[in-house]
Amino acid sequence: MKTSNNGINLIKKFEGLRLKTYRCASGILTIGYGHTGSDVEPLMSISEAEAEKLLMADLKTAETTISRFVKQPLTQNQFDALVSFIFNVGANSFGNSTLLKRINANPYNPAIEHEFKRWVFSKQKKKLPGLITRREKETELYFTPT
Repeated sequence: MKTSNNGINLIKKFEGLRLKTYRCASGILTIGYGHTGSDVEPLMSISEAEAEKLLMADLKTAETTISRFVKQPLTQNQFDALVSFIFNVGANSFGNSTLLKRINANPYNPAIEHEFKRWVFSKQKKKLPGLITRREKETELYFTPT
């Protein structure tokens, strides 16, 4: 599967577009639509087109993570919600999560909502209002029939 425009717009909304590097709430050097990694350097600037390219590459990473770890068929909305989640928390965190275990047991289990909503803390263990809202929207999308 590929991320739909609905999923891309969700990620863009929560990540925002920043054309110069900044430190996110967890202190990680970030640029564009929430892009992180060894290629992000202090005082870096990019164009909006470059930010789009980085986003598309990051989406592929999240999509591949779902293909690798999720053993159940997903709806487009479930897939998009998980791409947003993985984009934010990372592939390794998702791969080791109870959220993944619940999805693989039954992707329609109502307890999945609780698992999404556990992921609202920064690396410094601070509850972040933006993550609370993001998890609510991801959960809403996940459980919206396609």
